[in-house]
Amino acid sequence: MKRTTAVAPALFALFSLAASLGAAPPEPLKTFDAFLRALESGRTVRAVIRYAQCRLVIDGKDEKAPDAVGGMDFRTFEYFAAGSVRNPKGFVSTSETVLISHPRYGYVQNYVKIRVYEDHAVEITARYLDPRTLKVVMDETFYGSIDDGRNGGGVALFAEPCA
Repeated sequence: MKRTTAVAPALFALFSLAASLGAAPPEPLKTFDAFLRALESGRTVRAVIRYAQCRLVIDGKDEKAPDAVGGMDFRTFEYFAAGSVRNPKGFVSTSETVLISHPRYGYVQNYVKIRVYEDHAVEITARYLDPRTLKVVMDETFYGSIDDGRNGGGVALFAEPCA
């Protein structure tokens, strides 16, 4: 006669519950102060940019922003308090460059810089550079703000939960 046991399903349920409790969602950062505190405490912070909710400027002219979403971590960053480098507003800045294959430009270095200002304004600079000459072949600047959940600011900031 074969015995059945409920131990294996019970253990599976217990381990599944424990794993789901440990996977807390990222914390939305709705203010510059919360964003800066998260960075200063060593937490991983990510920006999720909804470009269509931002103002796009190309060659000094406003253009229609694309319906696209991008994301970038603040791995390396610098904070400059107001007046520290002749800047009227405090800001955090980060940048990253990656090689991409673009349908129109071919292989280019995709340079992105994000500045988050203490008044919640956000500036995103995107440039494509020819990898051989470093000549700029595309240059766009997006202007948005920290999304506080009500303002549709275009730039949502999230901190990974503390370990």
